[in-house]
Amino acid sequence: MRFLLTDEQREFARTLDGMLGASGTPAVVRAWAAGEQKPGRELWARVAAADVFALAVPERHRGMGPLPVELALSFVELGRHAVPGPLVETVAAAAFWERLGEEAGAGVWLPRIAAGDALVSLCAGTPYALDADAADAVLVVQGDTVRRTDTHGPVQPSLDPARRLARPLGGTVVARGPAVTAAAAHAVDVARLATAAQSLGLGRALLAATVAHVERRTQFQVPIGSFQAVKHRLADTLIGLEFAQPLVYAAALALAAGAPSAGREVAAAKVAAGEAGYAAARTALQLHGALGYTAEPALSLWIRKARPLRDAWGTPADCRARVLAG
Repeated sequence: MRFLLTDEQREFARTLDGMLGASGTPAVVRAWAAGEQKPGRELWARVAAADVFALAVPERHRGMGPLPVELALSFVELGRHAVPGPLVETVAAAAFWERLGEEAGAGVWLPRIAAGDALVSLCAGTPYALDADAADAVLVVQGDTVRRTDTHGPVQPSLDPARRLARPLGGTVVARGPAVTAAAAHAVDVARLATAAQSLGLGRALLAATVAHVERRTQFQVPIGSFQAVKHRLADTLIGLEFAQPLVYAAALALAAGAPSAGREVAAAKVAAGEAGYAAARTALQLHGALGYTAEPALSLWIRKARPLRDAWGTPADCRARVLAG
């Protein structure tokens, strides 16, 4: 398959990159990690104004989608700039509601998601919900039942301080039955695709920052980037990211077409992108030396996201099992 992004898609990604680059995301991430939601919600509104969330919502609910390829493009940029918040969970909730229909509240929540008026955390297959303290609603899927709640337990510490985890409590049953199971499976695929794209963007940002650093840092009066061992490490990181990128977009195409292989392709993309992003973080950590171990530089905000993204919505082992299951 020969796949090239259109001029419109490339321009959309460039525009989003420029907007996020001017938004001071490191300060937003630090505020979000400290529980200060205002800067994060302001950035969320700008992301919504760029129609990112509308890409996950059907036109009949005031959206533009679902458009998985454009959604993947968006999440590459969101990952590149380390934007905090339940981004993946909100678009996964949109996919979940779209499959369940009006009786489950799709007509109420999907327009709000498209407009950026609602932060939603979807919790499926895990006892913790991401950013439940900031979400306007939390959807909890247990077997063939889904309930909605806005009550949660205390926020738990995380490897990434900006990933605020809490146990959802109580709630009202929204729907139950086989339709919930099918909708949840689709939502997990959407979440895995978005997370894979985030990992890809995160890895690209870490690689770019590391290349810039090794060009500046000198040892024995020469840039450390001229050392063969450093070149090899950077080349391996680039190869991993380059290998993952076509898998991410191929998975988006499969999801857009409703292909029977979509679940496997999404899982394969999630493995490749998650591992590549994590490898980029390890490369950045090592080649930045002591700087990579301190929290003060903004680099740490990217490094600490890599492993949680690799494991979110399916660990590498889970996703490999999905690929092998056929």
